[in-house]
Amino acid sequence: MTDALTLDPQVGYHALELLERFMTTHLIKLLTTLTPQGAAAAQPISYEDAVLDKLQKKFPFIIFSCVQLASKMSLHTNIIDNNTALRFLRSVGYSASKKALLDLELMVLKGLDFKLDVCNPLTYVETILEVLGYNEPSVPIERTYELCQQVLQFVVLEKTAIYDSLLMVTTQCQNPSLEQRERFSTVTEDCMLLGVAVVAVALYIFHISQWEKVVEELSNITGISRRSIIDFSHVTLLHIVDSPHL
Repeated sequence: MTDALTLDPQVGYHALELLERFMTTHLIKLLTTLTPQGAAAAQPISYEDAVLDKLQKKFPFIIFSCVQLASKMSLHTNIIDNNTALRFLRSVGYSASKKALLDLELMVLKGLDFKLDVCNPLTYVETILEVLGYNEPSVPIERTYELCQQVLQFVVLEKTAIYDSLLMVTTQCQNPSLEQRERFSTVTEDCMLLGVAVVAVALYIFHISQWEKVVEELSNITGISRRSIIDFSHVTLLHIVDSPHL
């Protein structure tokens, strides 16, 4: 969506954060409501299936609402107005009225408790690179940033597999327990860790000769241990090497 609408990459990552936060609260609300509209008519399928079936029809519009809201929070991109929204949705096979889009946008806003100013990993990547470039002028920041965008996109698309591998490395266990998985959830939400790992991976690919020195500097900048940066980097690099698409 961000590519098709020529939006800044920040909008896409901001929208992802909004989408994850909204879907978490929205699903909890739907699944704890005793009589959701349409669920009774959907018998004999399970209650959860009825809820998810109903949600599935709205999901593309929910994604678009998050992108639209994120575009309004960006100072470096065009805002998606409703006319642009309708044209884009029609171009990908969906139709909706302006009122339906406004109602859905309001639903997302309420689900987020109107808290749209959330951090995203690309912001952390850019901040870390800016500090790193100041501390280590020999690092090719511009080229590294280009690679960082590709690495970050890869990690986001392969998020489940990469974090599952990182969990096994962290716990040194092939089948982590539920308790270990629950404790690990804070790691999956740590944008600083993700940002510094993305920078480290990009520098490994482009600037491997000084990698150990740069990792030490990244640890000093972020306060994240060298071990954590190296573990995340190695897991990500293994997935990149094994990816059939690269």
